[in-house]
Amino acid sequence: METRKVQLSGGTTFTVSLPKQWATEQGISSGSTLYLHPDTDGTLLIEAGTHQKSEHRRVRMDVSGYDSEMLVQAVKSMYLVGVDELVLVERNGYDDDHLETAMDLCADLSGLEIMETTETKLVFQNIIDSSSISIRKSVLRMKLIVLAMHRDAVRAVVNDDTALATRVRTRDGEVDKLFCLVTRQFERAIEDLQTVESLGTTRTELFEYYHTARQFERIADHATKMATLTMELDGSFADETTDEFARVATDARRIVERASEVVLSDVNVTTAFDILSEASDLDAAVNELDKQLYGREDANAAFTVGLLLDSVRRTAAYGRNIAEMGIRQAVKQREHETATRREATRMAER
Repeated sequence: METRKVQLSGGTTFTVSLPKQWATEQGISSGSTLYLHPDTDGTLLIEAGTHQKSEHRRVRMDVSGYDSEMLVQAVKSMYLVGVDELVLVERNGYDDDHLETAMDLCADLSGLEIMETTETKLVFQNIIDSSSISIRKSVLRMKLIVLAMHRDAVRAVVNDDTALATRVRTRDGEVDKLFCLVTRQFERAIEDLQTVESLGTTRTELFEYYHTARQFERIADHATKMATLTMELDGSFADETTDEFARVATDARRIVERASEVVLSDVNVTTAFDILSEASDLDAAVNELDKQLYGREDANAAFTVGLLLDSVRRTAAYGRNIAEMGIRQAVKQREHETATRREATRMAER
């Protein structure tokens, strides 16, 4: 680490010298333009002008011999890391399965469109600009969908409703699509500071949203898992087990809902500490229910119920993760406010 003293130039401007070795490595010389990105935590990030040219990212890949699954992974990976234009070359020519897979990808990934198709080339392009995206609203929408999925999955289990379970499974794609969108913006923001500004957020907030969205995506997976298991129960869920399962599952969902309010709606942080305690109590209750399965005569049913309880336990754990993020967020905010007041007092005393 190097240090520099701030100097007053012309009576109205503060100046700071740059380390020559760093400037040379970044291609900075007299007359170069630097971009300054102030953050709410008091930091100031400096970006060399040459970095601004990376806004449009174009990648060309040779996917000759890729099957449909490999093609999906290639396109999805490039989308998530923030590529704007992806050219896929298949020297042997694309077949109907490849083209159908490509069309499905455009439906599954927000903003992705096929701009050109030839016998040996596919050109994908992202048409959504970061400035038109609200990450917070995307995460809030994930929250609504996930909570509805979880509620319906529990109802499907309790009522042995396979039709409802099927509808739950179809909604998992909506959550995955939103999560991919959030991940893409998060990945781009790591390397491109202008993405953070265009999103109208801070790096800290963006990480909090990404972390919360990640928990929602996992909860959606477990709602889907419960819906799938509904079809395997075949009405063998004992009445007393049904009531207890519904109770702990509802408690787990409330933990997630309240925890997300701490991060997304600025609810008092004391709620987050309450959630940590509630999550521990729920884990103990689920463990007790799990032990009761040992006495079940139907081993297959007991195994399935055990899997359902595991999904409840994990759902509450993901809610706990969100609550812990809310606590860290509050602590950092308090530290920043304290430092700001301390600096203001120091300046007033000078």
